[in-house]
Amino acid sequence: MNSAIPNPVVSEEFAPAELSRFCEGLARQRPENIQALLNALALIAPLLNAIPGVVFFVKDCSARYLLANLTLARRCGLQSVAPLLGKTSADVFPRRLGQGYTEQDLKVLNEGITLRDQLELHFYSGRRTGWCLTQKLALRNACGQVIGMAGISHDLQEASARHPAWQQLAAIDDYIRTHYGRSIAMEELTALSGLSVAQIERYCKRIFHLTPRQMIHKVRLEKATELLASDMPITDIALQCGYTDHSAFSRQFKAMTGSTPRDFRLTLGSELSAHF
Repeated sequence: MNSAIPNPVVSEEFAPAELSRFCEGLARQRPENIQALLNALALIAPLLNAIPGVVFFVKDCSARYLLANLTLARRCGLQSVAPLLGKTSADVFPRRLGQGYTEQDLKVLNEGITLRDQLELHFYSGRRTGWCLTQKLALRNACGQVIGMAGISHDLQEASARHPAWQQLAAIDDYIRTHYGRSIAMEELTALSGLSVAQIERYCKRIFHLTPRQMIHKVRLEKATELLASDMPITDIALQCGYTDHSAFSRQFKAMTGSTPRDFRLTLGSELSAHF
């Protein structure tokens, strides 16, 4: 490898940003092969296990786990990483959800792309749900060929009320939660908060770790997942959650959950309870 792999900082406060830079550093290493990369990462595996609320993994060109941290294993109800290795997300997560994750992996691998700050709804043991920001990137060797992929996913933490702009941002959050069923213009948020568009964008990222648009999608999808547990028609759910048509709702829902609304509803009624 061209240079030493940078060690991630394991401070809980800075772990997501540092691990993101670490992950991007892997992509710049251009190892001879995936095994050389795994050998180097084995030296710092204990550090990756020590970062709370952060999942890290490396997969081969078939989207099978080659390396993962203990956090990911425990999210899958496992006591160690070993049972994950050689399997895809479709093998270890409930089928209708895991298949979507694997499709996303294969898109990264086949197109050699990078996903940045993808807001996703994940399931944890006990049928709990939680929001994560995910990044995935293709790994290339010295010849530029894709030899695998790496990814991180860090849990969104509760926002801190210590920021000077907290009251304005809390008002924006409340406004979104009240009016998510219709289109919300940035002009409404600026009038409500007294902040400029640039300030709202900056402070939302700093406090909530999301853009205003991601905040709106997050609230809409939270409500949609609640309604999918009922017998309300999916078309009605889409309209109630602020989507003008069923296809737009389905696309956004799958992007953030890995599953279509219909499959998600079926999963809620069957596979989640069986899996966990």
